[in-house]
Amino acid sequence: MENNILIFDSTLRDGSHAIDQKLELTTIADYCREIDDCGMHTVMVGHGNGLGGSSIHGGLLKFDEIEMLRTAKANLKKTKLGVFIVPGLGTVQRNLIPAIEAGAEVFNVATNCTEATGTISHVNFLTQKFSEVYVVFMMCHLANAPTLLEQAKIIEEYGAKGLILMDSAGASTPEMVKENISTLVNGTSLKIGFHAHNNLGLAVANSYTAIQEGATIIDGTMRGFGAGSGNCQLEAFASLMKKTGKPLPINLKKMFNISEKIIRPIMPRDCGIPAVNIASGMTEIFSAFIIPVRLAAEKYGVDPIDIFEELGRRRAAPGQEDLTLEIAQSLSKEKK
Repeated sequence: MENNILIFDSTLRDGSHAIDQKLELTTIADYCREIDDCGMHTVMVGHGNGLGGSSIHGGLLKFDEIEMLRTAKANLKKTKLGVFIVPGLGTVQRNLIPAIEAGAEVFNVATNCTEATGTISHVNFLTQKFSEVYVVFMMCHLANAPTLLEQAKIIEEYGAKGLILMDSAGASTPEMVKENISTLVNGTSLKIGFHAHNNLGLAVANSYTAIQEGATIIDGTMRGFGAGSGNCQLEAFASLMKKTGKPLPINLKKMFNISEKIIRPIMPRDCGIPAVNIASGMTEIFSAFIIPVRLAAEKYGVDPIDIFEELGRRRAAPGQEDLTLEIAQSLSKEKK
C-alpha cells in the first residue's frame, strides 16, 4: 500500500496565506527546483484561495498567477504542477484555460463538503482533457460520514478521479478521520485523500490515521507552512511513515534541507518542527541531545541529521552527550 501513496505538496499554495499572498517568483523557482528530486507527486502553486482568488478581501498576489505557474513549471521536470480552484472564485475561461496553457496537469476543484454539485461544470470540463481531476471537500468536519459518502457519490458520477477531505479548521479528531476515511474508501471507487490543519496539534496524527484507513493521498506543506496554525508538516509525516516501517519513496534528507533553507526564512512565524527535533524522534534519542548535536554539527561542518542517525545506531542514552563531538569529528573526516 505504502508505495501507492501520493504526496500533494501545497507549500506554494496554502503557505501563501501565511505571508499575505506575497510569494516571490524567486522563492517559487528555488523551491520547485529543489523539491523536484524529492519524490512529490504534485506541487500546488498559486493564491491560497486558488485560481482567481487574488482580491482585496482575500489578499492580493504580488505577481500574476499565470506568471507564478510558468515559473514553477520551468523548474519542475519530474514533479507535476497542480492548481487549486474554487468554483465561483475561479472560472473555466478566465482561470482554468490559462492555467492549462501555463502547464498545469493536476487539478483540485474545491467546494464546501455538502455542495458537491457546485463542482460539476469545472469537473466536466477538466475530465474531458485530464485524468487527474480531484474534488476537495472543504470544512469536512461539519458533515458526518454518511453525508460525506452521499456527496462523494455525486462527484464520482461526474468522473472525478479522487476526493480529498480538507479539515479546514483543524477541528477533526483521529476518531472522526477514521470513520470518514474508512466510509469513503469502502463506499466509493475514488482515490481518497486528506488535507489536515494543525489547530489542535493533530495534523500529522490525523494524516497518519487517514493512511491507516486506506487513504492514498496526503496533501500537506513543508514545515507546516500555511494558514493559521499551519498544515500537516510533510517532513514530519514522512518521518513518521519511515519510523513505523512504511517508508515513502521520497528524499527525506533533502526535504529537511529545503524546510530549513528555503521555507523557514520566509515564514513570519515558525509553526513547524525543526529537522533536528524530528530526527531526535525518529532515532529515539533523548531530546536534550539537540543542543549539543547542533553545536557539534556547526563546529565540524557536518549535517546534524547524520549525527542523530549515528547516535541512534549506537543507542545513545542520557549522559552520553559527549558522543556527539566524537561522531561529528568522525563524520568530518569522512567528508574530507
